[in-house]
Amino acid sequence: MESTPLLYRTLLTVLGCHKNWLDVRHLKTLAWMMSGLILSRDISLSSWALYVHSRAQYAASTIRRFRRFLDNKRIDVAHLYAPLLHRALQGWDQTTLYVALDTSMLWNTYCIVRLSLVYRGRAIPIVWKVIEHKSSSVAHQNYHTLLDQAAQLLFPFHCKVVFLADRGFADTKLMDHLQQLGWHFRIRIKDSFWIYLKGQLPRKIERFRLRAGHPRFWHDVEITKERFGPLHLAMGRPIDSKERWIVISDEPTDGETFREYGLRFDIEENFLDDKSNGFQLESSLIRSAPALDRLCLVLAVTTLYLVSQGTHIVETGQRRKVDAHWFRGNSYFKIGWNWIRRALSRKEKLLNHLEISSEPDPQPAMASRKQHDERTQPRFYGPLRQAA
Repeated sequence: MESTPLLYRTLLTVLGCHKNWLDVRHLKTLAWMMSGLILSRDISLSSWALYVHSRAQYAASTIRRFRRFLDNKRIDVAHLYAPLLHRALQGWDQTTLYVALDTSMLWNTYCIVRLSLVYRGRAIPIVWKVIEHKSSSVAHQNYHTLLDQAAQLLFPFHCKVVFLADRGFADTKLMDHLQQLGWHFRIRIKDSFWIYLKGQLPRKIERFRLRAGHPRFWHDVEITKERFGPLHLAMGRPIDSKERWIVISDEPTDGETFREYGLRFDIEENFLDDKSNGFQLESSLIRSAPALDRLCLVLAVTTLYLVSQGTHIVETGQRRKVDAHWFRGNSYFKIGWNWIRRALSRKEKLLNHLEISSEPDPQPAMASRKQHDERTQPRFYGPLRQAA
């Protein structure tokens, strides 16, 4: 475990880029927790304790230290995370940001509501909230404060923000809130929604016929019996699929609307990184919403660092040292993780700051291009026609 102090010292530098720490012990504890998570590849506090170098003689003492951090009401998650995200996103002025909202369940008892920045095939957490809730469906009142926090956090970048969400969030209260924030949106809605077209009687969307490969677009429509609008609608059925994509937007729709909405699927990969593909969050023994909220802080900052490290490796031409594919088959998250293991074993340098490029992804990560495209960008073939 000689490599542990090197990683710990590097993370101290990364985390120490701002002065929001109420107590330097909080900073040091978080650095040890991140070190344990990265090196053990396990969410267990007892696994992390094995990598901590301290005066404590017994593992139980270190575990209690971690539990005090997770239970400490003085640790303000948003207050500590915001400046780290700001540091990572330096240089993103005048750039369009796609942000996605989604939920994930833990043990059918806790629901993680998370707004994330879509980034090169993955999603980087912006704000989140863990609530005791036995369903992944949450009402606007459960997450509206998250949107306000995110708007305040992203405001300094002067970026166009495009909000993405699935049918579970199709709510006119949400759409009104987004318009008040000055955000744009692409939200998938259900067939059961009522639509009002100019000069026509209102009807449910399910009544419209749609052939595969022949998307339709309507402008200046109103939805629901409340006649919320005017909005714009894109409706399409991919080739070889019976599922319809019905996307509502505050901006005029066209074929690009489907591509933008498809970016939402990247947040699901981020939840997989938290769970089966990475941190094994579901194996945690913690059963407290506030403590899980702070545990998500550990995961979010670690994700931010791993993606920063992975981005740096790809952009400096060292990708093939840790990715066996001739094209980039691993995500930036996995590349960063693999590079840290390699660097520590060879006593090479680690990235000591957070920095995520706003440039387009030079080599998208995908083990199978066909599967990637089918998942995120279904083929809406056929002539595009403007609906009356």
